[in-house]
Amino acid sequence: MARYIDASCKLCRREKQKLFLKGTKCYTEKCPVDRRGYPPGQHGQSRRQKISEYGQQLREKQKVRRIYGVLERQFRNYYERALKQTGRTGDTLVKFLECRLDNVVYRMGFAPSRKAARQLVLHGHILVNNGLVNIPSYLLKSGDIVQVRDASKKLDVIHASMKRMKDTAMLPWLSLDKATLTGTFLQIPERPDVPLNANEQLIVELYSK
Repeated sequence: MARYIDASCKLCRREKQKLFLKGTKCYTEKCPVDRRGYPPGQHGQSRRQKISEYGQQLREKQKVRRIYGVLERQFRNYYERALKQTGRTGDTLVKFLECRLDNVVYRMGFAPSRKAARQLVLHGHILVNNGLVNIPSYLLKSGDIVQVRDASKKLDVIHASMKRMKDTAMLPWLSLDKATLTGTFLQIPERPDVPLNANEQLIVELYSK
């Protein structure tokens, strides 16, 4: 399966903003975006600032795709599915991405980043409705229970991440019991409730061409 293996911080620098791909490092002074807030490569510091309409749409698509750690073909499939649903296509696209198991594991605080959450899922540390699910792209439904497997509850990465998780940081469509490392996906979120700094309409315009 194809995957990105280069430095994650280059992706943040390319989008000129933090995508929070490295977990705790993104909150420290070591974050490359704070130290070198320009795109990587020999032309990164070029004074050329003008960007075309297509360029704006492309950058927005790449940003969202990288935030959720989804490759192009899979991202396009989410868009095609969203296009067939009623309502705003961009909003539905974001909802599909938020329903991914790896994203929910990250949102609940079991992992410091979506990449780390994906590893937990792939390695069989996460249960859904008491059944093992090792597919990061698994789409959760309202009422699904997500929990850390008993044999995995002593993992350092989980405990370190949970210590940084504040009770007030839990999103309204999720609930969490820190004592048992169990959470519930209460409902599919509405777009205004999703903390995502993106203009998904530009993505719709890009794919509509």
